[in-house]
Amino acid sequence: MISRRALLAALPASLLALPRDAHALQLGTMTPVADLDWSYLADTVMGGVSQGQARMEGGAIRLTGTVSTENRGGFIQTRTALPDGLPAGTTALRLRVRGNGERYFIHLRTTRTRLPWQYFQAGFPTTATWSEVTLPLSGFEPSGRLMRSRIAPEEVRSIGLVAYGRDHEADVSLSEIGAA
Repeated sequence: MISRRALLAALPASLLALPRDAHALQLGTMTPVADLDWSYLADTVMGGVSQGQARMEGGAIRLTGTVSTENRGGFIQTRTALPDGLPAGTTALRLRVRGNGERYFIHLRTTRTRLPWQYFQAGFPTTATWSEVTLPLSGFEPSGRLMRSRIAPEEVRSIGLVAYGRDHEADVSLSEIGAA
């Protein structure tokens, strides 16, 4: 019989690493995005042809690429999970962003957005210099008519930084995010 110690020693270190407590946004403070785990996805999962990448650069997550509406596509996204939701009392998200002058979006997925195309969306402008943007939760629009219109902070399960909806070159960076 293999001992527990021997079994644990045989596992790759990546499986044993404890996840960062990245999902614990604190009310009233900004969290560096480098403390969060980000993943990239694009419309190619549904047959679209948009291309891009998300990478950490200078302490910020930078989303770049070409968004194409061909083949019923139209997005690239980087997303971080919030398994515990947003803090109680959250009424807005605060972002520190910069970009190429295009309009970008934050997509929130909740415990009630079970289908891949369901999310709540709020847009924001960008400039070449870092600026702070505040997005009230009440301003997030549901992606479908059958969804609830109100977002409960504790039900939010992920935050996505998204280039969406039109043909364009995307270049947007997010350095900090906070719950207000």
